[in-house]
Amino acid sequence: MIPHHRPCAAFGAVCAALLVATLSGCGSIGPKAVPRDRIDYAGAIGDSWKQQTLLNIVKLRYADFPVFLDINQVIAGYEFNSSATAGFNASSSSYENPAPSFLTLGGSVLLQGGYKDQPTVLYTPSTGSDFITRLMTPIPPSAVLFLLQAGYAADRVLRLTLDSINGISNESNRRIGATREADPRFVRLGQLISEMQVAGALEVRILRPKDGAETSIVVFRPGTRDPALEAKRREIAEILGLKPDPEEINVYYGGYSGRDNEIAMLTRSMLQIMLELGFFAEVPETDIKDGKASPSAIKSENRNPLQIMSGDAPPQEAFVSVPYHGHWFWIPDTDLRSKSTFGSVMLLFSISDVGAKGGAPVVTVPTK
Repeated sequence: MIPHHRPCAAFGAVCAALLVATLSGCGSIGPKAVPRDRIDYAGAIGDSWKQQTLLNIVKLRYADFPVFLDINQVIAGYEFNSSATAGFNASSSSYENPAPSFLTLGGSVLLQGGYKDQPTVLYTPSTGSDFITRLMTPIPPSAVLFLLQAGYAADRVLRLTLDSINGISNESNRRIGATREADPRFVRLGQLISEMQVAGALEVRILRPKDGAETSIVVFRPGTRDPALEAKRREIAEILGLKPDPEEINVYYGGYSGRDNEIAMLTRSMLQIMLELGFFAEVPETDIKDGKASPSAIKSENRNPLQIMSGDAPPQEAFVSVPYHGHWFWIPDTDLRSKSTFGSVMLLFSISDVGAKGGAPVVTVPTK
C-alpha cells in the first residue's frame, strides 16, 4: 500500500466539503431577503408616491399640468454565482526504499462567489381620456364621509373636499381674480362636526341596495342625551336647514334642494383639490413677479390646512421634499397638521380611483 494515499484522500474530502458548502449557500438568499427587501421596497414606493403628489400640487401653482407615473409591478430577482477550485500535491522518497519515507503535502483552495440583486420595476403612465375624466370628476360624498369615519378632523376634511354644503359656500382660491372667502357658517359647521366626532356622537353608514344607487347616511346618535351635544346637534341642523332633531340624514352629491331631510354636497375633484392646495405653497416672490407662478390671495383667518415651504437648498428635515423650477419645496416633518392633510389627499386618490387602468403587462422572469 502506498502510504501517502490516505492523507491525499482526506485533503480531497475537505475540499469537496468546502465546495458543497459554498454552492449550497445560494439556496437561502431569497427567503432571507424577503423581510429586508419588502420593507425597503415599500418605503421607497411610499416616498416616491409622496414626492409625486407634492410635485403635482406645486406644478399646478405654476400652471403646469400634473403627470402621474404609477408603479405597476416590482419583481425582485436574485442571482448568486459561486465557484470553488482545489489542488494538492504529495511526494515521498522512492518506492523502492520506503523505510526513510517522508511525506510532503501541499494544497490550495480558492472560493469565489458573487451576489446580484436585479429588480424589475414596471411603470405605467396615467394618460388618456379615462384618466383625465377621473381626475376631473368630483369625488363621491361617501369618500368625504369615509375620511370622517376614519377619524380625520371634520373642519379640515370639509375645507379640503367641499365647495359647498346645502348651499353654504367654502372658501375658494383656485380661480385667479375670483377668490371667495368661506361663509362663517361653513367654518362653524366644521367645528361643530369635529366636536361631535370627538364625543362619538356622529356615525356614517353606506347603503348599497341591489337595484339602486349607493346612499350615504349621517347618523347623529342621541347617546346619553347630553345637553351640550344636543345643543350642538340642533345648531348643526339650523345651519344646514334640517329638521330640529335630525338623527338619520341622507347625503347626496349636488346643489341645495331646500329639503329639510337631506344634505347636499358639492364636492371637489382631485384636480380642484390640488389646485386649491397649490395656493398654500410658499412660492418665491421672484417667480410670481416674473409671471412663472400664480399669486395667492388667501386672506382666511383660519390656519392653513397645508404648509408647503420653499428654498434654494434641500431641507435638513422634511416629511417630503421635491425640486422644481430651480427651488426646493417641502412639508416640514414637525407640522402634524400639514402631514395629516397631505395623508388625507393621498387617501382620496385611492378612494376616488384616480390612476391608470387596463391590463397589467405580462413579464416573463427567467429561472436561470
